[in-house]
Amino acid sequence: MAERSFKKEVEQLRIGAGEEFRGEGILAITKALLQSGVAYVGGYQGSPISHLIDVLSDANDILEELGVHLETSASEATAAATLAASVMYPIRGAVAWKSTVGTNVASDALANLASGGVTGGAVVIVGEDYGEGSSIMQERTHAFAMKSQMWLLDPRPNLETMVKSVEDAFELSEASNTPVMMQVRVRACHVHGRFIAKDNKRPAYTLAQAMESPRRDLSRIVLPPAAYAHEHEKVKTRWPAAIEFIKARKLNEFFDGDMRDIGLIVQGGVYNNAIRALQLLGLADHFGNSRVPLYVMNVVYPVIDSEIVAFCRDKKAVLLLEEGQPDYLEQNIHAILRKADIATPLWGKNVLPMAGEYTTTVLRSGVEAFLKQWKPEALHAHRAVAADAQAADKGPHAAPGGLLPPEGTASALGQPGGENQAEITEVSRPRPAEQPITLHKRIADLARVVPQRPAGLCTGCPERPIFSAITLAQEKLGEHHISCDIGCHLFSILPPFNLGATTMGYGLGAASNSAFNIKGAKRAISIMGDGGFWHNGLTSGIGNAVFNKYDGVIVIVDNYYSSATGGQDILSSRAQNATRVTNNPIEAAVRGVGVAWLRVIDHTYDVTRARAILEEALTTDAAGPKVIIAQSECMLNKQRRVKPAFNKAVKEGKRRVKERFGVDADVCSGDHACIRLSGCPSLSLKDSGDPLKVDPVASVDSSCVGCGNCGEVADAAVLCPSFYRADVVHNPTKWDRYAARARGAVIGFLQRRRAARLARYAL
Repeated sequence: MAERSFKKEVEQLRIGAGEEFRGEGILAITKALLQSGVAYVGGYQGSPISHLIDVLSDANDILEELGVHLETSASEATAAATLAASVMYPIRGAVAWKSTVGTNVASDALANLASGGVTGGAVVIVGEDYGEGSSIMQERTHAFAMKSQMWLLDPRPNLETMVKSVEDAFELSEASNTPVMMQVRVRACHVHGRFIAKDNKRPAYTLAQAMESPRRDLSRIVLPPAAYAHEHEKVKTRWPAAIEFIKARKLNEFFDGDMRDIGLIVQGGVYNNAIRALQLLGLADHFGNSRVPLYVMNVVYPVIDSEIVAFCRDKKAVLLLEEGQPDYLEQNIHAILRKADIATPLWGKNVLPMAGEYTTTVLRSGVEAFLKQWKPEALHAHRAVAADAQAADKGPHAAPGGLLPPEGTASALGQPGGENQAEITEVSRPRPAEQPITLHKRIADLARVVPQRPAGLCTGCPERPIFSAITLAQEKLGEHHISCDIGCHLFSILPPFNLGATTMGYGLGAASNSAFNIKGAKRAISIMGDGGFWHNGLTSGIGNAVFNKYDGVIVIVDNYYSSATGGQDILSSRAQNATRVTNNPIEAAVRGVGVAWLRVIDHTYDVTRARAILEEALTTDAAGPKVIIAQSECMLNKQRRVKPAFNKAVKEGKRRVKERFGVDADVCSGDHACIRLSGCPSLSLKDSGDPLKVDPVASVDSSCVGCGNCGEVADAAVLCPSFYRADVVHNPTKWDRYAARARGAVIGFLQRRRAARLARYAL
């Protein structure tokens, strides 16, 4: 059960030529695939293209009508290897995944695919998860494109350009016999817009045709001596073919402006932010028309030398907007200009940050610094720049927006005075006495005032009690080395659990503890989720542990879904899936590779049992890996499934009961073990209301889902007496009403008696 359904939206994928398509970027990309005559699609979910995989799954009926095969891949390596169908046959195929972690996983298959080349169009849509909103290490797909000689598209984030880029990518791939990568950032995936659609196409050459007429070309297989020839073929044949296609089809775009002696070279994906920055500087209008000439690189690899030379030749300076590091494009363009004996200065990372996301604020500062050096008159009369100058006159604290260029860059603040005094003559770091407050300094200042709010598990998450049990087990047995894994359970590294020393990759929790296989030593603990288990943990983790007689403890968290990527079904999901096979227990797979010591916790909220099993695993004399499968349904997905059914039943007048937990302020001791060992978002603190009880007491808010974990973990996994359970009855029966009145009468009597006694003592 994915976190979002696109069943309604995918009906738009049926519209034909001349009709207007409206929607998100991911829907537009799907429509472009169908318009391009794709024969098969696949991929592995992960932000920011999780929803693309979900859209394809929800559109499975439409795909089948067109004869398009959908493969929900077990991993990114599986997805990349799927493109092998395009090596020998003129079949168009596309796969998608989150980059760069997904590209890391797929790199072996990609290298082989790029070496042998393709016959049919092969396109890889990578979600470029770069920037402050990312959940992964900060790297760029660009390096992989250069390493394996795969062409890399980075289209402008609007639906028309993105759709055209998908269609162009297939044709470019076929024209150069090379797989093509197209990167889309988070904003591109979820940007809304419109474009005029074309008819969907059935594949010109089908998978069935390929199977009926098998082909084999030894020169396309990566074996000596063909492998040695592939490198030369890339440079002598495929590269020139790609260059000619890109130039002839004008995949990169030139936008003219009246300030023709300067220019901006822009990565396609950065275009929207660049236009907004120019607009704030008074150099572009609301329709995107820029006064500064732009060369927009919708293809960032390979770089087209002749286009760079033509754009830069007659300009006194050019600014390159290249997001991220290393500065691949800047180095490349410098080399192109020097070899062409063109002296035009190329600015880039000297006025823009070397690393980090190029937001509108960052780009505005960099462009402004560039213009103050090379065309200060362009800025003099604009209101925003005048305001900057006034702020600079008053001191750095008065800068509008509160954000200044990072250290080591030119100042974006104009100097007060005459018309030409705003020009900067040197790009250097300000002297300490003049140093403005930087972005990093402001963040540090905020951190001292605003308390940190670490990412955490959802309310009622069944993984929370697992980590409570580990915490309690370590209180008895001492601290152990713990290796974590990618997934929701990675939040155990943060407060309140503070568990885990490393995380190496999806499904690599057990593998990253394999060095700690020391007999007689304190056992290491590793954690992996069910998504990571099926991704690659079964072989790299469990199989490796069995083969090497690993003596540690492996905890497999089974919450029935690939929850970290959006709640998609996997092999071990309990749901019945009409198009996939589910209900394949992890236990059977683990036993199948030879694990002897195995325990299954079928209700993770039983903290006492979970702690006992962990202690047994850490102390038993049994040889080999000790595997614990802790399974309970993901609460977020459970609520997505249960809430609509519950609300529907209530509207129909049926009796339904909803469990809620609360805290008796009179009983609560203020120990707060429930919060320390649980960390549930529904738990907070409030004043006790008792002047003799100084410490605040625990409180449960309305987001509680009634899992009961908070009460169990309090007081060493024994239900804390201050917690109570309340059943909220909807559409109560006559018996419910009678019982409620009876309970109310008894409770009221006891309360009145207690109040009377207190009044007597007060006298």
